[in-house]
Order: sequence, then C-alpha cells, then structure tokens
Amino acid sequence: MKILKTAYISCFYLLLFFLTGYAFAAKAQEVYPPEGSILMLPQNTHYQIVNGDTIYMIELPNIQVTRKRKRYPERPLTSQERREMWRLIRDVKKTLPIAKELSRTLIETYEYLDKLPTDKARNKHLKLLEGVLKEQYEPQMRNLTLRQGKLLIKLVARQTNQSSYKIVDAFFGGWKAFWWNSFANMFGASLKTEYNPKYNKEDALTERIIRLVEAHRL
Repeated sequence: MKILKTAYISCFYLLLFFLTGYAFAAKAQEVYPPEGSILMLPQNTHYQIVNGDTIYMIELPNIQVTRKRKRYPERPLTSQERREMWRLIRDVKKTLPIAKELSRTLIETYEYLDKLPTDKARNKHLKLLEGVLKEQYEPQMRNLTLRQGKLLIKLVARQTNQSSYKIVDAFFGGWKAFWWNSFANMFGASLKTEYNPKYNKEDALTERIIRLVEAHRL
C-alpha cells in the first residue's frame, strides 16, 4: 500500500512540476520587468512599471454577500462527523495554497509558451530547472495523503475553471492526459473530476470552509 500511495502522490508532483517548469524558466530569463508588466509579490501584492515608476497594488480578499439563512433546528454533530469536519478543514488548508499556486503558474505559462519556438527549447529549460523544482516541491507533494490528493484535483478545477485532465490535455496532448487519468483511476481518483458546490453537497461544504479560511476565520 505504501508503494501505491507513493506512486499516486508522484502523479500530482509530476503534474505540478510540468506546469510550473515553464513559468520558472520565464522568470529565470527576465532580468528587469518590462514596461507595463504586472508582477506577483508575496502576500497578494503586485507591482506594475508605469513610465518608469513602480506602482504597488494590494489584492483585497473577496467578500461574499448572501441572503440571511433561515434557522432550522439542527441536530448536533456526532463525534465521527466532527472528526470528518476537522479533517476536511485541515486538508483544505494544506491543499488550497498548492491549487492557487498552480492557477497563478498556468496564467504565466500560457503566455510564455507562445514565446518558445520549439519543443527542444522547452525541454532545455525544464532540464535545467528539474533539480530545483524537485527539491522545492517533491517533499510537499509526497507529504499529501490519498484523501488530500483527491481534494487537490477538485481545488485545481476550482481555481482554473477546468479539470486537471483538460490541463494535461492542453499542454501534453490527449495520450498523456488519458495515461495520467488511467493511472489515477487505479487509486480511486479521476483527473476529470469537476468542482460544483452548487449541486454537490460535499463541494458545497468544501467551498464554505474555503471562504472561512480565506477570511481568516478558520
């Protein structure tokens, strides 16, 4: 079982590696930000170069306005349900930052891929960066449980508005997307998994937890 778990988590690590490799290659080539570019800084901070001046921007968290909920008598959660709830909260806190990082990277990657003339050029950058990326991300990905890996698939779909299957298909073709999805199927997961909190009860609970985490209430 340990071998199967390692192989399954490696699938997510490789997906993260492939999608981040191009973006890191782009950053390595960039000596100074071009005029008009918007660059990410830590803590949801950006800066843009305008007429030689650096303008800083802070991204404020979204505020969700909803109708007042009707109060119905609710039974208290059982001890098992409480454990499940806190485990989901823990898993969201662990996987949401990874999904958000993937989303930011995809935006950069789409733009950068258009600048590379050949597959050979892309592979050259990936080869140079493979060691750095492996050192940075592999421990983080291998520490995920199977449950967290499945949640990560859903959160990637949430952040990118497309399934992991479509992402792999767009970057590496249908054959690799089929192969990776078949590999995930062996362990009870699917890269085609969508995120739909409107109609899926489990996703609705996950979304509520995400909102609370982003508002620093959990």
